[in-house]
Amino acid sequence: MSAPPRVLTVAGSDSGGGAGIQADLKTMLALGVHGMSVITAVTAQNSLGVQGAWELPAQAVRAQFRSVVDDIGVQAVKTGMLASAELVETVAELLAGTDAPVVVDPVGVSKHGDPLLAATALDSVRTKLLPVATVATPNLDEVAQLTGVRVDSERRMRTAAEAVLAYGPRWVVIKGGHLPGGEAADLLTDGAEEHWLRAARHDNRHTHGTGCTLASAIAAQLAKGRSVPEAVTDAKEYVTGAIAGGFALGAGLGPVDHRWNLTTRAAAPPRA
Repeated sequence: MSAPPRVLTVAGSDSGGGAGIQADLKTMLALGVHGMSVITAVTAQNSLGVQGAWELPAQAVRAQFRSVVDDIGVQAVKTGMLASAELVETVAELLAGTDAPVVVDPVGVSKHGDPLLAATALDSVRTKLLPVATVATPNLDEVAQLTGVRVDSERRMRTAAEAVLAYGPRWVVIKGGHLPGGEAADLLTDGAEEHWLRAARHDNRHTHGTGCTLASAIAAQLAKGRSVPEAVTDAKEYVTGAIAGGFALGAGLGPVDHRWNLTTRAAAPPRA
């Protein structure tokens, strides 16, 4: 049997299993690609928040990346928590030497508001990491952190997209899930082409891992050969189903359901 498409996640570990490397690998499995990992940081994390975080040395990150890419190869790469300016610059340098599409989730804070990126690393994200991104996927807090643009309406999402694109990614997805209203609307654009992706908003507080899941789903679809608009559209559908299936875990915010598409498929009646 031939190997499935290969996707590499470069991100932090979430000990609670809802976000980070764990969410990435679950998403990749659910979408039929082979997931591989470069761990950048270890967090002590649960449904209540992040109790501690320890970044790995740049040498360890570089060694993991080279070990995977030089032997197994990749069809797409996704980045998440990179923690420090040194790690951002190390990863950006490694990505610049690969031909695979890169999805950059510029993780700044956790779902609970805990910082996951040093303030001193923001300039490195702007000048080193975003220029190597095929697709960048900031949420509204990350847009404000990176560009100073504060989004309070769909109209302002265009302004935000322009500000992020100015740093060099080919495409950007501005995630509007934090805006009020009955729809969760995201804007995908490369500055010329524009796609609005809308889904019904689910009344479910258990949404830990949505950002990691969306970015990983985009990377998985790109590895399968989808165009950027196709990949983001498919990823939006997957993460919407995962949010709908989010479940309680522990005493705080539970995770999205990464297996929802597999259980739905298994429960479907056989075709005549």
